[in-house]
Amino acid sequence: MRLGITRTHRLGAALLASSALVVAAPAVAPAQAATVKAPSVTATGAFLLDSTANKALWSKAADTKRQMASTTKVMTAAVVLGTPHLDLNKKITIKQAYRDYVVRNGASTADLKKGDTVTVKQLLYALMLPSGCDAAMALADTYGTGSTVSARTSSFIKKMNSTAAALKMKNTKYDSFDGISSAGSNYTTPRDAAVLARKAMSYANFRDVVKTAKSVQKATNGRTYTWYNTNKLLGAYSGAVGVKTGTGTSAGPCLIFAATRNGRTIVGVLLHSSTGDNRFADATKMLNYAFGTSSKSAAGTLRLRSLPAGAQRD
Repeated sequence: MRLGITRTHRLGAALLASSALVVAAPAVAPAQAATVKAPSVTATGAFLLDSTANKALWSKAADTKRQMASTTKVMTAAVVLGTPHLDLNKKITIKQAYRDYVVRNGASTADLKKGDTVTVKQLLYALMLPSGCDAAMALADTYGTGSTVSARTSSFIKKMNSTAAALKMKNTKYDSFDGISSAGSNYTTPRDAAVLARKAMSYANFRDVVKTAKSVQKATNGRTYTWYNTNKLLGAYSGAVGVKTGTGTSAGPCLIFAATRNGRTIVGVLLHSSTGDNRFADATKMLNYAFGTSSKSAAGTLRLRSLPAGAQRD
């Protein structure tokens, strides 16, 4: 998704009790990485978290607020998955309003067709793999409250902010359900984004979705959708299991990523990288540092997964 003003690509007490996270101060090197040089990254903001131990490992401008582009959709998914008595097989009919929204904003899309009926679970794939802003709007419209699409999506954004507050994400604000922010009031910090990623990865369905490189889904009328994950680390870096890309005019290339080895999961965040592919190189450095290994022993010469012609880029 491209986020900007002209080109845009973009739960309460129980949750607080079960999910609130306090991440330790940064710049603590992992013991097993003693011989591995601390990473040097092109991104202006970064955070590295041992999610298994809930321990910060390294950071750069960890608490500086920055726009987050389509990584916003991690919260969109988290709010949906945190819905009480959630039915992932609930059927949702695609409205023309979702397609019009994408066209109006020049946003990334899952190319959902008006009148097609898909499940909530399918919409999560449409949201997280091709970074579908149409899917984000469909979910916000479904899980917000109100008598109009506008009222329901606004209600959903309030849920996003309530969830952020419950997670103690003190430097985060959402003004959109997908990262499209004409006012620029959709921001987070590397530390807050890592807290969110850790929460989102606690949902098995989220983990299943974000580790998927390609998904083929059928609407109830038989139409087939094929979606490719914009995260090029999948299949390229050993142990990569997610999470979400994002790109915007103001946000720059962003990436929330995760990898698991030997039962240990590392979560990382990069905000405003220099280029789209550099964020993956930066993520590789950070993961190597966290796992205490070198580039060669980690993944050889890293070859990013290629996306086919016509696939969404983010």
